[in-house]
Amino acid sequence: MHTSRRTLLAATAGAAAVVAVGGGPALAEDDDTGRLDDKRLRALISRMTLEEKVGQLFVMRVYGHSATAPDQADIDANLKEIGVRDAAELIAKYRVGGIIYFGWAHNTRDPHQIADLSNGIQKASLAQPRGLPVLISTDQEHGIVARVGKPATLFPGAMALGAGGSRTDARTAGRIGGAELRAMGVRQDYAPVADVNVNPANPVIGVRSFGADPQAVAGMVAAQVKGYQSAGVAATSKHFPGHGDTETDSHYGFPVIEHTEAQWAELDAPPFRAAIAAGIDSIMTAHIMVPALDPSGDPATLSRPILTGILRERLGYDGVVVTDSLGMEGVRTKYGDDRVPVLALKAGVDQLLNPPKLDVAWNAVLQAVRGGELTEARLDESILRVLRLKAKLGLLKDPYVTRRGVDRVVGISSHLKAADRIAERTTTLLVNSGGLLPLSRRTHRSVLVVGADPASPSGTTGPPTTVLGAALTELGFTATVLSTGTAPTEATIAKAVAAAQGVDAVLVGTYNVTAASSQRTLVNRLLATGRPVVALAIRNPYDVAQLPDVKAYLAAYSWTDVELRAAVRVLAGRADPVGELPVPVQKADKPKEVLYPVGHGLRY
Repeated sequence: MHTSRRTLLAATAGAAAVVAVGGGPALAEDDDTGRLDDKRLRALISRMTLEEKVGQLFVMRVYGHSATAPDQADIDANLKEIGVRDAAELIAKYRVGGIIYFGWAHNTRDPHQIADLSNGIQKASLAQPRGLPVLISTDQEHGIVARVGKPATLFPGAMALGAGGSRTDARTAGRIGGAELRAMGVRQDYAPVADVNVNPANPVIGVRSFGADPQAVAGMVAAQVKGYQSAGVAATSKHFPGHGDTETDSHYGFPVIEHTEAQWAELDAPPFRAAIAAGIDSIMTAHIMVPALDPSGDPATLSRPILTGILRERLGYDGVVVTDSLGMEGVRTKYGDDRVPVLALKAGVDQLLNPPKLDVAWNAVLQAVRGGELTEARLDESILRVLRLKAKLGLLKDPYVTRRGVDRVVGISSHLKAADRIAERTTTLLVNSGGLLPLSRRTHRSVLVVGADPASPSGTTGPPTTVLGAALTELGFTATVLSTGTAPTEATIAKAVAAAQGVDAVLVGTYNVTAASSQRTLVNRLLATGRPVVALAIRNPYDVAQLPDVKAYLAAYSWTDVELRAAVRVLAGRADPVGELPVPVQKADKPKEVLYPVGHGLRY
C-alpha cells in the first residue's frame, strides 16, 4: 500500500472515503497498483447528489490561463457564455467531471502556466464537498491540430506518420507527446484520429487521417494508442463510426456517409477494432448520419443502434464514450440544445463534450432524470466508467503536477531530436524530373521562397515561408522570402516573378490547390521564368495533381516547423526521401483515374 504527500488512505467498512487532505483526495486502494475496485467506486457514486452526478458527465471549455485569476476579457467571455467568472466557479456551480483546453480559450500559453492551471482546477474541485479530481483533456493530434505549442515537442501529424509507415515512430510520437501532456496535467488526449480518408475532398479530416488503407490506418492507430497510454494518458480514437468519406464539415453542416454496412465493416471499422484491441480508454463519436447503420436520420452521436448496438455490443467496447463537441452544427441540426445531451446519454454516451450552453444542457439532463426519461442508474453506469478511467490514470491518487516535472519532460532535447528524426522519415518525394533534387548549394545557392503562410496550428510556429527560408540558410543557401498567401493577387504574382529573376532556384509552398486557385497562376508564371521551381505541398498531397509542369514536388503533410525543416533537409540532400503516399492522388482532369498510387515515393 502506497502513500504520498497528498494521499491519505482511509478504508471504512470496505468503502472508500473521499476527503480533501492537503489538497488531494483520500481513497482506499485495493492493491499495490493503486487501482480502485468497482465496489469502492460505486460507494463514491452512492454518496453523490443528483446534481453532482449530472456534472460528472460534462466536459466543458472555460476561458483563461488561471483557474481563479483569468484576464478580464476571459472573465467577460466566461460570464457571457457560461455564467461564471472562471474555472473555479464553473466547478463550484456545475461540478463538471472534465475540462477541455483550447488555445483560443487562452488555456495553453506555455507549459508552466498549463501545469499551474491544471493544479488550480484540481484544487478547486477537491475543495468541494465530496470533491473529485477533474479529467483534463485537449485535442493534441499534432500536425495541423495542436492546442499546446512550443516549447513543448510538436510531432508530425497522422498522414505524415502514415507516409513514414513506421508503427514504431507512431508509438514513439504518442509516448513522448503523452508524457509531455501528462506533465502539464492533461490526462486525456483526443487522439489518434481513426478515420480512413478515402475522399480527397474531405474538408475536415484530410491529413488528420493516417491514410486511405484501412489496415495500414488500423496499425498506426493501435501503435499510437499504446504510445499515449504507456505514458499514462487516455487516448481517444475518433470519430466513430468513421468520418473519412465526407465532403461536409460536421462543424458547419450535417454529413451523410452513404457506405453500405459491408463497406463500413471493410473501410471504416478496422481502425476502431484495432484501437479496442489495443485497450483504448475512450472513443469519440461523430456527428454524421450513416443510414446503413441507423436509418432514423439521427447523427451517430445520438444513435443507440450505432453506439450501443454496434460499438458496445458488436465490437465489445466497454470504455468511455465521449461526444464530439456539442457546439458543432452536425449534432444540432435535428434537435435543440436541450434534447441533444439527453438523447446522447440514451444512445450510450458517457461524457458530454463542450455544449454551447452548459446551463441548458445540464438542466436538461437533470430534468430528464427527475421526469423519468433517464434513470439515475443510467447516469451511474456512465459515471462508473468515468471514475474507472480517472482511477486508472492515477487521478484519484494524486491529481497534481509540478513545475519541476514540466522542466524534466516537456520540450527536452531528446524529445525534440526524436521529432526531427521522425519527421525526416515522413517527407515524400512525388516528382523529380531530370534529377533536379537534391538541390546543391554549389549550383543553386540562391533560393527564392514563396508560398502560403497559413496560421500556425498551435499559434507558436511558422510562418512557413520564414521557416523554410531559415532552414535553407542554416544549410548554407542564400534564401529570400516572399509570402504570397493562399490566393495570390496579380500584383503579388508580379512581385514574385520579378524576385525570381535574380536567383538560382525557387521553392514554393502550396496549400490546398484547386483548379480555380491563383496559386496555380503563381507557379505557372514562376515556371515561365525558366528558373528551376521546387514545390512543397504543406498540407494535402493532392496539390501535385493541379500542377503537372512542376519538375520537383515534395509532400510535407503539414506546415508545422518540424515537418518543414525536415522537408528542407530532404530537398538539400541532407536526408534521403523515404516517405510514401498513404493516400492515392487522382488526376485533376480525370478524378476516377489514379495519378500516383498509395505507396508512391521516389528516392535519390
